[in-house]
Amino acid sequence: MNRKLIIPGGSGFLGTALAQTFAREYWDVVILSRRAAPPTGGIRTVTWDGRTLGQWANELDGADAVINLAGRSIACLHTPENRREILASRLESVQAIDEAAARCRHAPTVLVQASAIGIYGDTGDQICDETVPPAKDFIAEVVAAWERTFFARNAAGGPRRVALRSGFILGRNGGGLMPLIRIARAFLGGAAGSGRQYLSWLHVDDFCSICQWVIARKESRGIYNTTGPVPVTNTEFMRELRKALIRPWSPPAPAWAVRLVGRLVIKVEPSLILAGCRCVPRRLLTEEFVFQHPDLALALRDLLTRSKLIS
Repeated sequence: MNRKLIIPGGSGFLGTALAQTFAREYWDVVILSRRAAPPTGGIRTVTWDGRTLGQWANELDGADAVINLAGRSIACLHTPENRREILASRLESVQAIDEAAARCRHAPTVLVQASAIGIYGDTGDQICDETVPPAKDFIAEVVAAWERTFFARNAAGGPRRVALRSGFILGRNGGGLMPLIRIARAFLGGAAGSGRQYLSWLHVDDFCSICQWVIARKESRGIYNTTGPVPVTNTEFMRELRKALIRPWSPPAPAWAVRLVGRLVIKVEPSLILAGCRCVPRRLLTEEFVFQHPDLALALRDLLTRSKLIS
């Protein structure tokens, strides 16, 4: 019998990559989504609302693992209404999954929860591993509440729990890389603001491998920074992206312009662009996880080649 994986909130680019990765390994994959979709290649989609129990809860009974990606994107303006939704969508999905698991005759063996390095705040040059305490800003407080809710039922005998604090995940079918590619191809790929803010990046293939790794290892518990081993500054990242796309030097975008465009044009909180965090995946390295794409230049070339943006 095939093993079974549930991916709440798995209809986006990251969930799609995970679903395809596990399906290739002969897992039965169920995506929980607000949008219905036809089954394909061992992957089914079941509807849920992300907050209340329903027929979807039956899918957890007998499942081997859950990877919860549910939560409203933070890539928006952080108005009071959006802040409430960002927090509620995370806490409510965790609580709904916990309630469903508690009702199972055979609960999933492991629950993997998406989290974020935003818990550390804007840290400048400080190196952040899993021991660094949470910051005091909005995103940090959201992530801290998210993790507290997830680990609140971390009872002996219950499912093993792992939280993955992800950074900037590079993928070719969505996420934050594609807008940067469009900017760089238009000869506008300079640094944002000072360019000194750190970008803790990770190739999507490594994210999928990390999920497989923590599910397979019974000793994997608690919090992991899910970033690559070599964070870079915004200046360095954009330079490597321009180089991969064969684009010349571009002038930096001053902070005031980033704030203006962020708020008025793309409707995204400017701090998401101008702030940074220099994270290292201390636990992954200590526990000898092997990264497939630790080098930024090679990671970008791999993704751009597979996207047929370069040859």
